[in-house]
Amino acid sequence: MFPLPPEDRTLSPYTGWTRAHWEAVADGLLAAVEPYRSADGAVINLPGRESWSRCDGLEGFARTFLLAAFRVAGGGPEELLAPYARGLESGPGVWQPVEDRTQPMVEAASIALSLWLTRERLWDRLPPATRERVAAYLAEALRHEPVDNNWWLFPAMVGGFLSAAGRHTEEADAAVERGLARIEPWYAGDGWYADGDNRSFDHYNGWAMHLYPALLAHLSGRLSGHGSPGPRLRRFLESYALTFDQDGGMLHQGRSLTYRFASATSLFAGALLDATPLSPGQTRRIASGVLRRFLDAGALSAEGLLTLGWHGPHEPSLQSYSGSASPYWASKAFLGLLLPADHPVWTSPEEPGPTGLAALPGPGLVVQNTGDVARLLNHGSQHHPGDPLYDRYAYSTRTAPTVRVPDNHFGLVRPDGTVTGRGTITPRGAGSAGDLAWAASAGDGVESLSVIRGAVEVRVHRVAPGSPVRQTGWALVADPADGPGARVRDGDGLVSELVAVCGYSRAYVADDPEGNALGTPARVPVLEGVAEDGWAVSAAVLGDGSAGVPSASVTDDGITLTWPDGTHHAFPVREPGGDTA
Repeated sequence: MFPLPPEDRTLSPYTGWTRAHWEAVADGLLAAVEPYRSADGAVINLPGRESWSRCDGLEGFARTFLLAAFRVAGGGPEELLAPYARGLESGPGVWQPVEDRTQPMVEAASIALSLWLTRERLWDRLPPATRERVAAYLAEALRHEPVDNNWWLFPAMVGGFLSAAGRHTEEADAAVERGLARIEPWYAGDGWYADGDNRSFDHYNGWAMHLYPALLAHLSGRLSGHGSPGPRLRRFLESYALTFDQDGGMLHQGRSLTYRFASATSLFAGALLDATPLSPGQTRRIASGVLRRFLDAGALSAEGLLTLGWHGPHEPSLQSYSGSASPYWASKAFLGLLLPADHPVWTSPEEPGPTGLAALPGPGLVVQNTGDVARLLNHGSQHHPGDPLYDRYAYSTRTAPTVRVPDNHFGLVRPDGTVTGRGTITPRGAGSAGDLAWAASAGDGVESLSVIRGAVEVRVHRVAPGSPVRQTGWALVADPADGPGARVRDGDGLVSELVAVCGYSRAYVADDPEGNALGTPARVPVLEGVAEDGWAVSAAVLGDGSAGVPSASVTDDGITLTWPDGTHHAFPVREPGGDTA
C-alpha cells in the first residue's frame, strides 16, 4: 500500500478518509503501473493472466488513462498526462483495431472519455497529425457493431467526444443517438436497466448504464429536458445506495466483480448531476467506505497493482474476458474528483448511509439494509441459467456464493442425489408493506416466494406433492457447525441459520472446501425433506441469531405467515405449472 495522509476523524468520523485520500490512492495506482509501460508509452502490460481479447496492453493504457484524466480534470498535476500523450503518438499504429464486437471498442470509449475530460490540457496541445490519427482510430468505433448490451454506450461515448472535437461529426452524433436509443427498451423501471435484451440486473447499472448517459450529459452540457438521465439516476440511487453496508461492503453479485470499487461510481455521478437522494455526507461515506474496504482487505499486490479477484486474487470471481488490466475499470470510481474540492461531498461531515427496504417490481428484486448487512432477494435477475453470480435466491454484503455446495439455492432432489437447478427465472412481482417486503418468481417446476422482515427471510416454495427437496442458506467462512441443526457462526459473530417451517425433516451443515471469495472453507446450512403436500417453507436467518421465525398455514391458494409478535401476512402462491399469465 502506498503512503496516505493522516485520517481525519472530525470530517470523516466513519472512514477517516477525505478527498486527499482519494487523490493519494489515484497517484499511487498510477505510479505502480508505470514500470510496465512500453518504451513508446502506448501499452501497459501488467503481470498476470491474459484475457481472451489478447489486447491487455491496450486495456492497461486506456483504463489507467481514465484514472489519470479524472485526477487531472479534478485539479491534479498535468504531468500525469505526459506518458499518455506520448502513448497517443504511437498508439493508433500499435493498438489492435476496433472491429465488430471486439475489446478495443470498449477501450476506445475510455480513451475518448479521457481526452474529453482533459481536452484543453492534452487533446488541444497534441500535434495536428497526432489528433488526426487518434480521431481516425476512435472513429472506427462508430462504424462497427457492439455487443448487444451496455457496449452500445461505448461508440456513444466516442461519438460524444469526436462531435465535441469537431471530428466525424455526422457519424459521431448518430452514434450517440443510436446508443441511447438502444438501451431505452432495457429500462425495467424503478431506476434499473437490464444489461441487454435479457433480465441481467447487476453492477453494470451503476458503472455503465447510468454512468455513460450521465457523463454525456455533463460533458455536453445537456443536463435538462426530455431524455435527461438525472431522474432515472436519482430513482436508481434510492435503492442502489441500500446495497452497501456500514463497513463499505458491496454485493458479491453479477459479473465483472473484479472492478470492485467501480461500484461507487454512480454515487458520485448522482452528486455531479445533482440527481441523488443522498446527502453529500452519505455519498462520501459510502464511496470512501467501499474504496477503503477493498484496499484494507488486500485488493492490491505487493507492487501496488490491483489483483484479479475480490479482496485478493480469486479465480471464480473472474470471467474469460478478465485479464491483468481488467481491474482498472475501478478507475471510474475516481469520477468523484470531478467534484471540486469545495463541493459539499468533500466538505460535509460523513453521515451514515441509508437503511431500510426497497421492493423493485421492475427488475424483480428486494433490497434490504440494516446497517451491518445489506442483502438482495433475487426473483428477476439472470445472466444465463446456472451462473452462481446470478441464479441464487439471495446475495449479501457479508457473504459470497459457493459453487460445490450451492448457497441460497432450492431444488428438487433427483434419484442420484443431485439437485435440480433453478432454471429460467420468471418474475411474479415484488412489493412491500411496512417493515416487510416480498418478491416471487417461477422456475423449473417450482413457484417461489421470499418474504423478509428484519433479519429473517422466509423462503416459500411450492412443488409437486411428494417431491424430495433441498434448501440451502447463507454460506459463511466459519468454524464447524454452531450446535445442532443448520446453523453456522463466523469469526465476527454473524450467524447463518436455516429453520424448517414445513416440508423438511433433516437439518445439517455442509462444508464447501473450495470456499468463496471471502475465504476457505465455507459452511452452508442445509435442509432436506419430502414436500408431501407440495409446500417447502423455511426461514433463513443472517444476523445475530436472535430473530423470531414465523409459523405458516397453507391453503390451495397461498400461505399465511404469523410472526411471533402476532402480525399476519397472507400471500398467494400458485401451483407450479399452472397459469403463467
